[in-house]
Amino acid sequence: MSYVICSDSAGDFDVKHVTNLGVRLATLSFTIDGQTYQNHVDHRDMPIKSFYQHLRDGKSAITAAVNVQQFTDLFEAVLQEGNDVLYIGFSSGLSTTYQSGEIAASDLREKYPDRKIITIDTLGGSCGQALIVCLACKMQQEGKGIDEVAQWVRENAPKHNVFVVVDDLNHLKRGGRVSAASAVLGSMLSIKPIIFINNEGKLVNIDKARGRKVAFDKAITCMEERKPAEGYTSVFIAHSDCLDWANQLADMVRAKYGIEHIEVLDIGPVIGAHTGPGTVVISFIGTHRE
Repeated sequence: MSYVICSDSAGDFDVKHVTNLGVRLATLSFTIDGQTYQNHVDHRDMPIKSFYQHLRDGKSAITAAVNVQQFTDLFEAVLQEGNDVLYIGFSSGLSTTYQSGEIAASDLREKYPDRKIITIDTLGGSCGQALIVCLACKMQQEGKGIDEVAQWVRENAPKHNVFVVVDDLNHLKRGGRVSAASAVLGSMLSIKPIIFINNEGKLVNIDKARGRKVAFDKAITCMEERKPAEGYTSVFIAHSDCLDWANQLADMVRAKYGIEHIEVLDIGPVIGAHTGPGTVVISFIGTHRE
């Protein structure tokens, strides 16, 4: 039985991932000024630069998870085509999206008892989620079956690392991650927090640095402590409208590790609404996470 790999748009996928790898996505949404938009990978509802300009202009975006019906429609379309489903989703520690996907899958398992509908929580997001899904899709293209790919994801998702360097503390303040006083002081001192997705799939502050270059140096140190796992030479970097900074970090990774397969992606509105413009995320599969 053939199968389709599905995910959701909290993973910062590129259009090429959808077209070349065949991953199908359920879309989260965001609301600005009372208008709701879908977080499509091609940003057809709102150009990505327009979104970040709204944030720079002081507007806030509210995000919403994928609901059960959206997942039901996505999964059932795959099943009706004669395919099984492997859903690899956004961290349950950050959103109810994965829970909605599991509810839809559970209902459809009763309706299609002879079919496989497998759901796996990456306990990650942004380009980390995209990295896991893309590697799974490449295994599928190599002829690996759904059970083998699912087992690989279960074994390696807990070892993928996601580090976030945030430029503007005010966006974290709005999300309740730092106090108003800390945001003001941090902005005055050019403090850049370094955030990590832990083993529970939740965001935690692990370090801070004064200035972006020092923050990137610390991110590279964090990467070194977890040693990119042997055989996994892909690194995904995502940015929120700061391509030059993302390329700077990519150059630092190449210089340190000699890694050439580095993909630089956009941070979509769902993640960017919480981190703000000027954020850079790096992800890789290491020997461990924590």
